[in-house]
Amino acid sequence: MSAPPPVPAGTTGTVSGDEAARASLEALRSEIAKAVVGQDPAVTGLVVALLCRGHVLLEGVPGVAKTLLVRALAASLELGTKRVQFTPDLMPSDVTGPLVYDARTAEFSFQPGPVFTNLLLADEINRTPPKTQSSLLEAMEERQVTVDGTPRPLPEPFLVAATQNPVEYEGTYPLPEAQLDRFLLKLTVPLPTRDDEINVLTRHAGGFDPRDLKAAGIRPVAGPADLEAARIAVAGTIVSPAIAGYVVDICRATRDSPSVSLGVSPRGATALLSTARAWAWLTGRDYVTPDDVKALALPTLRHRIQLRPEAQMEGVTPDSVITAVLAHVPVPR
Repeated sequence: MSAPPPVPAGTTGTVSGDEAARASLEALRSEIAKAVVGQDPAVTGLVVALLCRGHVLLEGVPGVAKTLLVRALAASLELGTKRVQFTPDLMPSDVTGPLVYDARTAEFSFQPGPVFTNLLLADEINRTPPKTQSSLLEAMEERQVTVDGTPRPLPEPFLVAATQNPVEYEGTYPLPEAQLDRFLLKLTVPLPTRDDEINVLTRHAGGFDPRDLKAAGIRPVAGPADLEAARIAVAGTIVSPAIAGYVVDICRATRDSPSVSLGVSPRGATALLSTARAWAWLTGRDYVTPDDVKALALPTLRHRIQLRPEAQMEGVTPDSVITAVLAHVPVPR
């Protein structure tokens, strides 16, 4: 998955409203690029997640701009945003909000926590125990938080962008399968190429401060109305029965792989179809092709596969399983 090419107006079967919505999201990508260099697939993945009402898990070694990427996204959107630094002593109420006793009324009142926002940055989510991790389960799936038996809806749109470090295991708590499955995409943030790293250093030498995004010229270029218009356009993207069957065949093939103990669930198949539709729309088409499905298969499915221990010892990875499946599942014509 890489950046979609610009689409000249009038070259597709979409209406002018679609072009305006697409232009707003292209502007969003351009704003993020003012702060983040060479991470186009991750930027595109965040845009796809916004279109699909999904959540994103960003994984990469320290220092590859995972947090900066989400902060730049937040600065480019006219949406509320909050950040939670996940630590071993973080409590669920620190995320969802506590019940506070009011001595004047002799009653408990609910104080909304940081989860009550549009874009929540869950920084280093695997550094907090499962009890606190699970406080996000209801929020991510049902877009609400239940405290003291009372469900409280979250703002719309709502997106959780979580980060984690894949190489440091001491003091971390791996996310359970149930929570991993709540993330629409798992995006890997790799080390930059040599040219990109030179570009990063050149920017810093020129005075770029990652702690001051306003000084970098990042401004809000899209808001809730733009997102809603884009989502309506994506919902109109055509999915043929052959494409739906192709998605199902890919997901079923992961369950039959001898290296896999737990394959992609029907929820994963639905997620792959959604992300493929968003990708097709971003590239300027109103229909989904097999290439759209292939482009989003890795980030949509890699975290939904559980490998057998013996396969892990042999160096098998979820990405290699999915790549093999894509090579063997017949592509519809």
